[in-house]
Amino acid sequence: MNTLTDTHPVQTNAGWFARSEAWLDSKGKGAWIAAMVLGFVFFWPVGLALLFYMIWSKRMFSKSCTTRKSWSRHGMSAMSTTGNSAFDSYKADTLQRLEQEQRDFEAFLERLREAKDKSEFDDFMDERARAAGADGEK
Repeated sequence: MNTLTDTHPVQTNAGWFARSEAWLDSKGKGAWIAAMVLGFVFFWPVGLALLFYMIWSKRMFSKSCTTRKSWSRHGMSAMSTTGNSAFDSYKADTLQRLEQEQRDFEAFLERLREAKDKSEFDDFMDERARAAGADGEK
């Protein structure tokens, strides 16, 4: 009996693809990229297949999720106080002013939409009246 086989069992039921995928995963993203580049160099369909598989399995862009989490953490710290009362007062006033400007702008956009709707409706009614007048003359 060999002790090496006892400590490192070989999965005989796993296919070559699963074993290759596990090996590349254990080596990291660089191994996936190297395999893809070698696939393009030796036989381009293999490289293309590896690229599509990496994108489909989300191995290509796995680090992008961590940066989004850090942005949300920084966004929440913007609402906390700094300890400087003058700056906190300025920040509160500025935020209040920006919120008022946002409400005013949204009201302006609503008035624009209403004016556009009224104009379109008036045009429709005028066109309908012309069409009814043209039909009455015949």
